[in-house]
Amino acid sequence: MEKVRLKDLTFDELTEYFLSIGHKKYRAKQVYEWLYKGVESFEEMTNLSKELRDQLDSTCVITTLKVLRKQVSKDGTIKYLFELMDGETVESVLMDYKHGHPICISTQVGCNMGCRFCASTLGGKVRDLTAGEIADQVIFAAKESGYTISNIVLMGMGEPLDNYDNVTKFIKNINHHAGMNIGARHIALSTCGIVSKIKKLADECLPVTLSVSLHAPNDEMRSKVMPVNKKYNIRQLFEALDYYIKKTNRRVTFEYSLISGVNDSVGTAKELLKLVKGMLCHVNLIPVNSVRETGFVKSTPEDILAFRTVLEQNGVTTTVRRELGSDIDASCGQLRRRHENKI
Repeated sequence: MEKVRLKDLTFDELTEYFLSIGHKKYRAKQVYEWLYKGVESFEEMTNLSKELRDQLDSTCVITTLKVLRKQVSKDGTIKYLFELMDGETVESVLMDYKHGHPICISTQVGCNMGCRFCASTLGGKVRDLTAGEIADQVIFAAKESGYTISNIVLMGMGEPLDNYDNVTKFIKNINHHAGMNIGARHIALSTCGIVSKIKKLADECLPVTLSVSLHAPNDEMRSKVMPVNKKYNIRQLFEALDYYIKKTNRRVTFEYSLISGVNDSVGTAKELLKLVKGMLCHVNLIPVNSVRETGFVKSTPEDILAFRTVLEQNGVTTTVRRELGSDIDASCGQLRRRHENKI
């Protein structure tokens, strides 16, 4: 009989499980609290009887992660390559800001979306992560580093909305007061634009920040770098975003990777302006990460400034993402590929 993976359960599901095996509800809360403190064995749950610990050990499992590689940047960014219990690997990036310690985590082993500028999609998707495996990245990065995680960004390997059920369960678990109690407003979810799931997420009424990987202002340009646009074009995407904004009254963030000679001209900026002006939104310009397999080169500082100026002078809130961890392969998928290729 397969053991129950406790961190894959919601608090209510865990409560029902303890009732089903003949224990009081409060035991579920005790175990839930231990799980999100990062215990790796039932023996560490010292407020449980030995009989209960032995029972849980024989019927349940506590998922854990092993740090295969750790790189620390001169700017304080930490890049982890974690090994899952089945031997697969995922990446997480823990950042060091004055205001706190955000973490960027993965939701899948690999990715099927095929975005040309992203290293994590080069080998395709191996499998989805469970809710517990997504949470483990936060739990064990905090435990290993000693930092208190302030914010979570679902922008690592994988497309979060392609793993919808596990991702939304993770958000509810990590937000729970008996767990890590990280508010949903401190969680950002990034998607390449799966229209049906954006609408579904709107209906969940989870107050997360929705980030949309846009990277181009027209279908011809976007389809070249993002295959998802061939299924869900820009018109369909913006209709879904309009629904999301009206339903949640939450601002949407557009992620826009600036690629030299591809999507960084002033004319392209003016096209983008027509799309987003008047929306409840924010544009985050990202100098594209250099990935050997793509051949893409980041825009020059002059072109970035000119692009930003077009948007800002016309009332669109715009920032340029601070480049962190550039000395440690901090872009998604690079460290995993180095490990697999024994580089």
